[in-house]
Amino acid sequence: MQEQIPVANDGLPVGHFRNTSYMVNQSRPYFDAAHRAGLMGVAARSTTGRVVSLGTGPLETRREIVDFVRCSYLGLDNHPAILAGAIDAIEAHHSLHWSCARTRLNFDILAELEANLSELFCSHVIACSTVMLANLGVMPLLASGQLTGGRKPVVVFDRIAHISLAYHKPVVADETRVETIAHNDIDALERLCRQHPVVAYVCDGVYSMGGNSPIKELRQLQERYGLFLYIDDAHGISIFGRQGEGFARSQFPPVLGDHTIIVASLAKGFGASGGMIMLGMAEHEALFRRYSIPYAFSVPPNLAAVGAALSSCKIHRSAELGERQRRLAQRIEVFDRHIATAQHGNSFPIRMIALGSEATAIAVGKELLDAGFYTSVTFFPTVAQGRAGIRVCITAEHEVHDIERLCDCIIEKVTKTTGKPYPLR
Repeated sequence: MQEQIPVANDGLPVGHFRNTSYMVNQSRPYFDAAHRAGLMGVAARSTTGRVVSLGTGPLETRREIVDFVRCSYLGLDNHPAILAGAIDAIEAHHSLHWSCARTRLNFDILAELEANLSELFCSHVIACSTVMLANLGVMPLLASGQLTGGRKPVVVFDRIAHISLAYHKPVVADETRVETIAHNDIDALERLCRQHPVVAYVCDGVYSMGGNSPIKELRQLQERYGLFLYIDDAHGISIFGRQGEGFARSQFPPVLGDHTIIVASLAKGFGASGGMIMLGMAEHEALFRRYSIPYAFSVPPNLAAVGAALSSCKIHRSAELGERQRRLAQRIEVFDRHIATAQHGNSFPIRMIALGSEATAIAVGKELLDAGFYTSVTFFPTVAQGRAGIRVCITAEHEVHDIERLCDCIIEKVTKTTGKPYPLR
């Protein structure tokens, strides 16, 4: 007798958009092994540049390693001006946080930050505590049709859209139809645009595991069919554009328009903390400030985050930003001269060492850590099962000789662990 699959009220199988039990059961052995190897949940303190000291005891007893995990691609997270901005904001306001809904009372300095960001990125910007909360606030309103003239769009997700986007599929599906297409499948997206009067596409600008969305082709679909674009450019912000507009925003006209939303990080390349929503219309901004659930019922960025972000705005308007962007590009070239990856030759600071086996990836990650390099071991559910690997985040603050030593070490440790020369075939 065939097993009956439980269905929800809409007739879809339970777990159509999320299957937490499966994810936990399948990934638990990998997480357990990575924690045992000391590759996850690591306690450390930053010292200088990209060096961190591991552990919680006295500094003189700790081991120092070079960190290739943090996504502060321009190295701004240690910048003295950004740290000073955080401290100054707290001291000036005699507080870290007001426990109050943003629909009621806000620090004046937060309004100053949003005005600065709006000017910097030529859009209506709302600052958020995290990118995850930014996405949580936008998704239901997008699905409801409030951003598309009252007509609910078919919301199409890129298959490898970041979990902070994909996590909201069940909520979106409660409002409207949800589709998922293969990564960067422009033909499939165009077919959906032909079939449905209103379509919204959800994707990353720069993907956290390498690669990017085809912004030029997406804009062509937008012009042809009125496609609504929702782009999370957390990994692309600051590292592209004269004022750090980011990978996505720098490819749109000065006026963002009413069919595009770009969400980005105030951490990562920006060097502070939090997230932001870039909107093309004042009407959309007003809508979010009234009806976005995290805006109304969660907390705004704390004062340290706001002060740090204001200082980063000043850096984004200075010549220093371009200098750091160029230094990052040089560091990426150094890595690519020494080791081959699928991302070889692109201008993004993320490189993936594809290993396949989860056990192999964890073993190589442990070997690299023992050699003084901390990298990110990636496995399901971050990537597909059987496609595990090592993620390397390159920054402007990495020393050239440390990048070269890491590349040599990767080749050595992969060969030692697998018995095959790198790159694996």
